Amino acid sequence: MCRVWVHLVSIVLLWWWIAIAEAEYIKYKDPKQPLKVRITDLMSRMTLEEKIGQMVQIDRIVATPEIMKNYSIGSVLSGGGSTPLPEASAADWVNMVNMFQKGSLSTRLGIPMIYGIDAVHGHNNVYNATIFPHNIGLRATGDPELVRRIGAATALEVRATGIPYIFAPCIAVCRDPRWGRCYESYSEDHKIVEEMTDIILGLQGEVPAGSRKAVPYVGGKNKVAACAKHFVGDGGTTKGINENNTVIDMHGLLSIHMPAYADSIFKGVSTIMVSYSSWNGIKMHANHYLVTRFLKETLKFKGFVISDWEGIDRITSPPHSNYSYSVQAGIQAGIDMVMVPFNYIEFIDDLTYMVKHKIIPMERIDDAVGRILLVKFTMGLFENPLADLSLVNELGKQEHRDLAREAVRKSLVLLKNGKNANDPLLPLPKKTSKILVAGTHADNLGYQCGGWTINWQGFNGNNYTSGTTILGAITSTVDPSTKVVYRENPDGDFVKSNNFAFAIVVVGEYPYAESIGDSVSLTMVDPGTNVISNVCKAVKCVVVIISGRPVVIEPYMSLIDALVAAWLPGTEGQGLTDVLFGDYGFSGKLSRTWFKNVDQLPMNVGDSHYDPLFPFGFGLTTKTVVARSTSAGVGGRPHLFTIMAMVFISLYLGITLD
Repeated sequence: MCRVWVHLVSIVLLWWWIAIAEAEYIKYKDPKQPLKVRITDLMSRMTLEEKIGQMVQIDRIVATPEIMKNYSIGSVLSGGGSTPLPEASAADWVNMVNMFQKGSLSTRLGIPMIYGIDAVHGHNNVYNATIFPHNIGLRATGDPELVRRIGAATALEVRATGIPYIFAPCIAVCRDPRWGRCYESYSEDHKIVEEMTDIILGLQGEVPAGSRKAVPYVGGKNKVAACAKHFVGDGGTTKGINENNTVIDMHGLLSIHMPAYADSIFKGVSTIMVSYSSWNGIKMHANHYLVTRFLKETLKFKGFVISDWEGIDRITSPPHSNYSYSVQAGIQAGIDMVMVPFNYIEFIDDLTYMVKHKIIPMERIDDAVGRILLVKFTMGLFENPLADLSLVNELGKQEHRDLAREAVRKSLVLLKNGKNANDPLLPLPKKTSKILVAGTHADNLGYQCGGWTINWQGFNGNNYTSGTTILGAITSTVDPSTKVVYRENPDGDFVKSNNFAFAIVVVGEYPYAESIGDSVSLTMVDPGTNVISNVCKAVKCVVVIISGRPVVIEPYMSLIDALVAAWLPGTEGQGLTDVLFGDYGFSGKLSRTWFKNVDQLPMNVGDSHYDPLFPFGFGLTTKTVVARSTSAGVGGRPHLFTIMAMVFISLYLGITLD
């Protein structure tokens, strides 16, 4: 009996010693261990329930610390407009993210969650953030280095709110401007889109020399994990209908829509989001060949693949009509993390059942979880899971607003300048008697920012974030003696009777996002064309179009003296006046073809029926003219003639100039 007792004591002591040793040293918590060792060690400790939890992304609306803990949730997101508070500060965001993170850290294994958000033209959901031009405008700059700097600034502002992961960049190749997401695309030309993937290097950081290429990389606490989207062919759908079918052979898919993904993977992109659209009738969220065999196996993508918002639900029509099938099809296609975003219990239950009944193999779950953990380890989330307030002053700081202003002025495309080449209207003088500013978009910050700003569909007015409207920029740019008159929709008699020196008409599209923006007519919103007619018949006018794509303008070209495509410039309206008034010259070039009429669509450079109003790559230039008046104006210099006259008079009179 004594021997038995001694044996039991020995077992207990051995168990106690092992427990102490494990508590003192756990491989996956050791940052000195190789990445593969950490992942293998952690996964060996995880239950099926913990693994499936890692594959779930829920919206903050349904998240609580208890849910994060009880279901081992791997990720939380803010959908468009999903914020902790109206006009939430950076500190409010940090506190919310940390609250959810503490729930995750309280789990048995302490696996941190990853918080994601759409930051597609700056940190666009957040009050007071810098809003940069949308991608269609960024490519018009022709400056990948500028785009890289914008990526770095965006990363800082996102990190300022405690968020380490963004759903950007969109690397779609928009082949039809009727698509409601065309402004999220850099160009109709895949080579141009490939160049713009340099934004990933700004967002995530440069992969260090000597490090492996084509593996996820995030360079520290000032950078974020990026997400290339939407895989693949989202910009090539029939008639530009959002989430529709892209009908193209494999050669066309690989040559037009795939190259930017290969570039993104080479540059270390951490995640890739699958498209709602179909390829030749097969939903991308259920396309095993393209997601697993091509993206993961042929292109060797090592990060994780994430669904779009309720993306697996939309595998069936109507959505969610056979959810268990959707779960099976999506996971077997190769999706690693599912943006549920609300219905997490049903997803977890269905996936757990399928794995336990061997409908979905455990190897598929391990592949998904291994990829998710790889990104989390690479980002340093295990070492630094909680955000702090050290970066809160990065949000909307002046340096970033100056960068956005630079991007605006470089993105502007001058399509017409004068009724003839010998009589240009631009640049405009800062000093004159009286000018008219007109149009629906002249004094509307929401309109000039476009969709995906504060709310999913954008906003109307000037009260939802901070920035400079185009009217505000004009008022602050012209000479104090120049009278600025603003009328949103003036009639012709008013214009004729006021003896304006010239007019600036700012018109375009309402903000929109995704399917809401699909358009068969591509017309400006009313009363845009009436404003052009009433104003430009009576006075010399420059028309500025605020839009996410080319719109119908040919019928009005004869009335217009100067025409500027300003795209969706964002919060820094002074970038427009920098160029209109000659402090900088126009330099932007069209990143997509401007059609004559919608019956020509789709029409892209190289097509046999190519007959545009303005061709791909078009853009007039102007020279910098700092001042064109008898006064320096704002930011100007005195004319050389004026200086010489003053010198001559002073010499004649014997006066010394200060």
